[in-house]
This record gives sequence, C-alpha cells and structure tokens, in this order.
Amino acid sequence: MKKAWKWLESLIAVLLLLTLMPQKASAADDASASKATDHYLKKVKDKGEIVMGTSPDFPPYEFVQNINGKSKIVGMDVEVGHKIAHDLGVKLVVKTMDFDSLLVALETGKIDMVISGMTATPKRAQSVDFSDAYYRSGQALLIRKADKDKYHDYRSLNGKTIGAQTGSLQANLIKEQAKKAKLKTMDKTTDLVLALKTNKFDAVAVDTATSAAFAKNTDGIIAIPSGFKITSDGSAVAFHKGATSLVKAANKSIAAIKKQDLINQVYLPKAGKYLAGGKSKKEAKVSNSMWAYKDFFIAGVGYTLFISAISVVFGFLLGAILALMRLSHNQVAHTVATAYIEFVRGTPLMVQLLFIYFGLGLIINIPAMLSGIIAVSLNSAAYVAEVIRSGINSIAVGQTEASRSLGLSRFATMRYVIMPQAMKNIWPALGNEFVSLIKESSIVSVIGVKDLIYQSRIVQADTYRGVMPLVITMILYFIITFGLSSLMKVFERKMNHD
Repeated sequence: MKKAWKWLESLIAVLLLLTLMPQKASAADDASASKATDHYLKKVKDKGEIVMGTSPDFPPYEFVQNINGKSKIVGMDVEVGHKIAHDLGVKLVVKTMDFDSLLVALETGKIDMVISGMTATPKRAQSVDFSDAYYRSGQALLIRKADKDKYHDYRSLNGKTIGAQTGSLQANLIKEQAKKAKLKTMDKTTDLVLALKTNKFDAVAVDTATSAAFAKNTDGIIAIPSGFKITSDGSAVAFHKGATSLVKAANKSIAAIKKQDLINQVYLPKAGKYLAGGKSKKEAKVSNSMWAYKDFFIAGVGYTLFISAISVVFGFLLGAILALMRLSHNQVAHTVATAYIEFVRGTPLMVQLLFIYFGLGLIINIPAMLSGIIAVSLNSAAYVAEVIRSGINSIAVGQTEASRSLGLSRFATMRYVIMPQAMKNIWPALGNEFVSLIKESSIVSVIGVKDLIYQSRIVQADTYRGVMPLVITMILYFIITFGLSSLMKVFERKMNHD
C-alpha cells in the first residue's frame, strides 16, 4: 500500500511539473517579447486566419442566431472581430466556450484573441494584453416586472440575491459596492435570466445593452439602472501577453471603428435586426418553436452518440487492461494500475477535461472534440477496471486451478474460462457504467464541443426560452439511455439463457 501511495505521489508530481514548466517558459518568452518585436502578427498572417474566442450568450455583443436552420454566431463583437480580421487580410474563425475559460484558452494558445464584452481590468491585464477600448456601456439590473416598485438600484437589494456571470465585471462590482447583497454566479447569462424568472435570484447584473436585449425579448423581465460607479474604460480585445504586434494592429482597426462610429451606426443596428428578426409576433412565435430548432437537437444527439460510442470502446479496452494489471503479480504493473485508478476516481471529470484541453495544451494543441473523447475515455476506464476486477474475483479459484491442471496456459485460462463467466456476472454493472458515460459526456460542452447540452444552450440563447429546451434535452437523453439499457438487457437475457 505504501508503494502504491509513492507511485501516486510521483504521478501527481509529474502532472504538476508538466503544468508549471511550460508556464515558466512562456513567462520568459513574454519578457523577451517585450524587448523585441514579437512573432504573433506574422504567425496569424502565415496561417491565414485569426481565432476569436467568445461566449455567445451576451446579446447584442455576441449571441447565436438560427439562420436557415444553421446556428451562426452574430453580434457587435463578431463585427469588431471581422473588422480586425479584414484589416489584417485574414479569415475570422469564431470559437465558443464559457466566459471564465476564455482567458485560459488565450494563455494556452487555443485562440488568438478574446472579444466577448470583456472589460480591461488591472487584474486581467496581469495575464493578457488589451487593446484600446472599442465600446463603453453602462451597467443595469434585470428584475421581475412584478418587483418594479420594490427595487430601484443595487442599494434597494440589501439582503437580497443578485446574480452575475462568473468572472465578469458585474460580479466584481457586486463584491465591491453591493456588499450587503448576496452574490451568486453562473457561467451563462441565459441561466442567470432563467434563475431570475424562477425566483432563484432577485436581480441579475448585466451590461446596459445586454439588459435591453433580454428585457425586450423575455416576458416578465424589465431593466433598471444599477447604480454602480464604473471606473473601467470599457470593452476591449484581449491578446496573449507580449503580443504587441497584434495589439497595435487591433488598435488601428478600433481607431477606424471609432472614427466612422461603426458601433452605433452599423454594428449595433445590425445586431438589433438579428434580435428582432423583422418578423411579426406570429412569425416570431413560429420561428421560436422547438420544431424550428430540430436540426440543432439532431446535431447534438449525433455528437453525443459519437463521443459516447468511441469512449465506451476505448474505456472498456483500457479498463480491461488496467484490471488485469491490478490483478497481476507484477508489482510494477499492479502499482501503476492502482495509482491510476485511485487518482482518476478521486478527481472530478471536469478537472480532468480542463487539464487535458488547457493544461496539456501548453505542450500539444489537442482539439476540443479529441480532448473530450480522451477525458471521458480515461475517466470511464478507471471505473470499468474496478467492475471487471470484481467480476474476475467473483469466479472461484478452483476454476483457474482446474483449467491449469488441464494444461491451459494462464492467458488461455483467462480468455476461455474466467472472462466469459466474469462478463456474465458484471454485465449489469457494465450497462450502468455505459449509461452513466453517456450522461457524463455532457461535460464536454464547457470547452465548446457541440453536443446535446451545447445545442440546448444555443436554443436557449436564441429563443430566450429557458425551460423548454431543457425539457427537450432531458427527453432526448432519456431516449438514448433507455434504448441502451434495453439493448443491454437483451444481451443479459441471452447470457442467462446460455
């Protein structure tokens, strides 16, 4: 047992070194970049594209629109991104993820810039470089229409709960100025508004432009002045620390935007047209029906099944190997398998996913889809290993002794005698693990993989309907898992019959 713990400590130390070493190197690179011309602009031009990271749940800055049955990220920030890309002579590629993951993605090289209504604060500026501010808006509070006579600004919310997006300027303003109110944060603005409508929050702090968009498109919600004192310069574009060449190029584009007043004259009106849709109330109701978004849900089911199917196969194969290693008389194999299983089962899947996507991203750029498959597979393998190990241990020792006395090798004994009986015993437990894997695969949505959860959030953001997309998503997950459970029971009955 002591040896197992030593192996576990060594594994943790290696992981920490892998995470810290590249960061030190990048810090050195940043220091040298400040002394000489950096290569970031050349790198963007050489690859012919600039990757913009954003969290598309913040209208009119960035949001998802259903255009001819296909999802498209639109909004004022996207137009700013297009302007920067156009001036650089490259293509704009938009990558979506949660707001609080954007700066991590930027630091690890997953994206080239962040444009997501992000305010340039001194704390953020320690990790990234900001362009000049391209837009400054005030702050507002969303409240229920029934409470319009109760609340007038943050001062009237003493003792009440105010929601804000995780890692946002609004969350910091509440901490600093509304100290008598209770702060609750969520990753998505759409979730905040849904929580407000269902009486989980008393108010939600958002940008003025965003509050107008939600108040206009969400029944029972109105916007009021926040009363916060704002000291920031406004929204800016974030770049990797030391990317001075890109910052200078972006500042030229921003200067042109300001000179021509493109934000107020072109970008915001264009975003407003997307939000309004130019439709009558009847047409808008039809376009916001769940049937109009069937292709979104179908695509989400496809991604979920694809990730789950591959993860089941690799998780089972790796789990079987780990189980045999843990049962092995080879001390090294036993210790490695034990350390791996205990470590994976003792850490959250979310952390493992983020480490593979962002942490290992410092060494090698792993795409979001592949990162999700790797994380889910490796996590599932640890649990499958224990299931298989328990099944093998459930077979009487006499079975092995009898097989060996008949001349069968250890491998042949395991393959033809032990494993068939063990599989029969563990089949129900394996079925439960596979069903759990399908549900746990939903975690990949946090890094922008377009699975069923990701698609349901797109529908929420586009329709301003919080509950119905979740209902549809639950039904689809139930159909998938119930279908798999039924299939597993068919094989179980055949095994019992045999």
